[in-house]
Amino acid sequence: MKKFRIEKVASVVRQIVSDAIRDRLQDPRVSSMTSVTRVELSPDLEWAKVHVSILGGATVQKTTMAALTSAAGYIQGILARSLHTRQCPRLVFLLDDSLKRSNEVTQMIDDSMRELEDDDTRSTRATAPETQSRDGAHPDEE
Repeated sequence: MKKFRIEKVASVVRQIVSDAIRDRLQDPRVSSMTSVTRVELSPDLEWAKVHVSILGGATVQKTTMAALTSAAGYIQGILARSLHTRQCPRLVFLLDDSLKRSNEVTQMIDDSMRELEDDDTRSTRATAPETQSRDGAHPDEE
């Protein structure tokens, strides 16, 4: 199958699965902060790896992944009714922690920038000539 067709079908699968998780899945174990980040389809459209991002702690992620795995057949049924292809791909849910890693890297960059700014401020203060007021007293002594 052509690459652009697979990408188009993957986009449709992503939208349908995302809508199904948000609107149709009634499982209380599924976090409301769950989003489908991407879908990878096999060339024969037999399998779909559904990457999901779940905001929350490790227990929330583990519980939500267990719920999605158990609801995979139900979601696949919704997908089969909406997707107009000869066969419906089997869904495999995978935890996508790229958003978490992205936030960690951003935090590390912000921390490094703050440290550099603090170092620059300290070095500027150390090399700046001390100024005196008009009466000859040091400004800190006023």
